[in-house]
Amino acid sequence: MSRLELVTPSKAKIVVDDIYENLRQRIESSPPSLCPVDITRVFIEMCHSQTCGKCIPCRVGLKQLKKLLTDVLDGNADMDKLNLIEETSKSIAETADCAIGYEAAYMVYKSIINCRDDYEEHVKNGRCICMTTQPVPCVALCPANVDIPGYVALIREERYADAISLIRKDNPFPTTCSFICEHPCEERCRRNMMDDSINIRGLKRFAADMAGVVPTKMPNDNTGKKVAIVGGGPAGLSTAYYLQLMGHQTTIFEMLPKLGGMLRYGIPNYRLPKDRLDEDIKAILDTGVEIKYGLKIGKDIDITDLRKDYDAVLITVGASTDKKLGLDGEDSNGVISAVKFLRDVGMGISPDISGKKAAVIGGGNVAMDAVRTLVRLGANKVSCVYRRRVADMTALPNEINGALSEGVEMITLKAPANIETVNNKLKGVWVRPQMVSKISGGRASVIDSGEEDIFIPCDILVVAIGQNIETEHYQGAGVPIEKGKIFTLPNGGFRGIPGLFAGGDCATGPSTVINAIAAAKVMAANIDEYLGYHHQITSNIDIPIPNIEDKLYCARAELPEREMTQRVKGFDAVELNMNKKEAHQEANRCLRCDHFGFGIFKGGRESIW
Repeated sequence: MSRLELVTPSKAKIVVDDIYENLRQRIESSPPSLCPVDITRVFIEMCHSQTCGKCIPCRVGLKQLKKLLTDVLDGNADMDKLNLIEETSKSIAETADCAIGYEAAYMVYKSIINCRDDYEEHVKNGRCICMTTQPVPCVALCPANVDIPGYVALIREERYADAISLIRKDNPFPTTCSFICEHPCEERCRRNMMDDSINIRGLKRFAADMAGVVPTKMPNDNTGKKVAIVGGGPAGLSTAYYLQLMGHQTTIFEMLPKLGGMLRYGIPNYRLPKDRLDEDIKAILDTGVEIKYGLKIGKDIDITDLRKDYDAVLITVGASTDKKLGLDGEDSNGVISAVKFLRDVGMGISPDISGKKAAVIGGGNVAMDAVRTLVRLGANKVSCVYRRRVADMTALPNEINGALSEGVEMITLKAPANIETVNNKLKGVWVRPQMVSKISGGRASVIDSGEEDIFIPCDILVVAIGQNIETEHYQGAGVPIEKGKIFTLPNGGFRGIPGLFAGGDCATGPSTVINAIAAAKVMAANIDEYLGYHHQITSNIDIPIPNIEDKLYCARAELPEREMTQRVKGFDAVELNMNKKEAHQEANRCLRCDHFGFGIFKGGRESIW
């Protein structure tokens, strides 16, 4: 009988594993502006190295595709060669024996079909210029294009007020975003190549706490133009801020008692303390914005009258109404929309939930806000019911983990089927078991599993499956509506309705605060152009030179949180702040991509957005 031996990794395997890990890190930190031709060629080369050589389409075809793509990159291709790449990749995808061949070829086919302009750029000009448009990954991925390396460098130099001023050039909500921004800027941070992305949101939070009150930049001379803004949420307030800096007098019409929109009435205090929100709003109002409260469009004010009284009118109403399940019993006592529930809590009108069982239907950030709020209101048991998997939830991972740590039960792959009531009073909800099925759009779809429905008893049922926009008045006033949203031209205006603009959630559907701010910048610039001007927003902040010290491997500093047993007792902020030593270390990790690599092609900081 032969003796077996334990197999230990060889040196070659250890090296290859390390190469794979380094490749993973580099892919993770790839900027959004990578040349699609180049990255497709690299992908084909990697796939070709895995072929077994049995079938000709895979063995020969992938090698031929690699050669054709190399010709495109070297400037040795014409339009006929692009057609050959398309035909060859399609042929391989249809005839290869295994997934290595047909998936690799299909990737090339999708690349040349969807990125045709990039391929033709190589053929016509002999090079790709896509990398020079926005070469700094964090700035490119920030919807508002905030100068992130700049303010991180200022934090490193302990110039916190300057950091806030620099942020305000592109984002008038620095403190608010330091609490709740989804920080897409961190996704492709090049620091991932070494260890982990910079904690950009955490550094912003630290700067906001350390800076104190930072005076607002003084507006330009008054132009005499007046702009009406319907809606005092992040989009409306941001647009008003920039128009005021340009010298136009803005007036915001807000239907609720206070400004902030969903920031105030949709996001719970434990995520965004309202006194910190008020800091940003005060800075905006300090520019001279006028406010008229308690006026609802279509009831107290008319869009047609506003157009007569103002030089321009902007619609920035948020997604303030809820979507329905479409089930019988949805109007029963105990069934409430997440939008109304969170708004009531934000206004200090909290329902009596102590000791009751509560369920929330949905898997987004609003659903997580609802379940965690129910926990804080004293519910005996809180369940989150979602028809997909936890991995498919659109909520931020830290929000999901926060809900789980606070005792929320996740009931997944269960779709609501029926609401059970007795004498118009909620008794519970029946859910239908689901199972994952085909992947569509990169996401697993679900279908009925065929199992029997399950009853979930609850005294409160919160529906958080989406939000809608109130469009009736605008449609009646001739504003185009499409799929429940206000349909605008790319500049936010309307064909045949001069002086009227719209943007934010009412035009795009429910989105994030940073996307609303990005839309506000576009609207402010276009309204300024419509009024006959071309103002520029500048910061005049001197950015420190890059740190040339050796970059050592260093772990990412995370924001600490209050203990779970304490935070569930009230609505005080969950997240704490990093200390000065941690913040300095974190800021020092920045690789200053705005000065190195393709960062040398960056545009000037002082140019208009």
